[in-house]
Amino acid sequence: MIHDAMPCAITVFGAGSWGTALSLSLASQGHRVSLWARRPEIAHAILETRHNPEYLTHAEIPVGVTADTDLACSAEFSNYWVIATPSHAVRSLAYDLLRYADHQTVIICVSKGIESDTEMTMTQVLSDVMNSVVPDKNLGVLYGPSHAEEVAMGQPTTLVAASTEAACAELVQNIFMTDRLRIYVNTDLLGVEIGGSVKNIIAIASGISDGLGFGDNARAALITRGIAEIQRLGSALGAEPSTFVGLTGLGDLVVTCTSSHSRNRHLGEAIGRGESLDHIMSSMNMIAEGVKTTKAVYQMALRHRIEMPITEAMYKILYEELHPNDLVHYLMSRSAKQEDWLNP
Repeated sequence: MIHDAMPCAITVFGAGSWGTALSLSLASQGHRVSLWARRPEIAHAILETRHNPEYLTHAEIPVGVTADTDLACSAEFSNYWVIATPSHAVRSLAYDLLRYADHQTVIICVSKGIESDTEMTMTQVLSDVMNSVVPDKNLGVLYGPSHAEEVAMGQPTTLVAASTEAACAELVQNIFMTDRLRIYVNTDLLGVEIGGSVKNIIAIASGISDGLGFGDNARAALITRGIAEIQRLGSALGAEPSTFVGLTGLGDLVVTCTSSHSRNRHLGEAIGRGESLDHIMSSMNMIAEGVKTTKAVYQMALRHRIEMPITEAMYKILYEELHPNDLVHYLMSRSAKQEDWLNP
């Protein structure tokens, strides 16, 4: 349990809402945190006002959290690195950090997504860049049904620490667990990453459904058939099917498809109301990871010959200008099926 663990130094790369919220939680347990911000004005404001000027602006940042824009200083601050940047920035950050890493560095990725060009999960990206220095047994993720706004307020939340090595996952559990942040361990790293990433696609679909004025029935259908798509893809890639009925499958999917905090659901809802994707994304100050993930997962489904009708519909809406009003016909007029997660 974290309250029995010795406080340690931890670096969080990415001063967005999730990086900020986790920094608050870590500092509450006595850990010393270096919060690295890419933009100097964010770091300066945190140091001067003890508030993040753009994300979770009402949350007071304790003195146990220092903010920095010097990558070398932040990297050398600790051996425990938390990657909390948008998923598309993970590879470039990994290259920048490579010179400061060694075999004792433990990297915990909390960014969710699939890299479009390579179809890699985030730990696969980190391994691809850093494997010569940081062993794969030192790579893990912290995923699960969690909104930064609630974690920052100390509301009860459950997450999953996952790594291919149980010892690494247990280390992450020990560092992050509090009486308000309960952490479970899972060694199905691939399954946890697939569930935590693909759910954002289904959340966009759920938002579109809401934006079109449909009700609870439609949302429930998207969630349950969405989890079937996630299981289908994950199983084809070698993940454990049982992972997807856990926190980073069903749990993450439910919260992302139903919450007003969900940026992916918000984006989908705006699309359903008739707003253009470019306009929606330019007006958001946070990244909706599901847009890029949709492209990557659609490509994966084609390559592996996996039927993922909700994902395909989202790809056509986001990238091929299928009108949102056609979503219902696209999904509901498909041929009759047996109810089985293996059967699309």
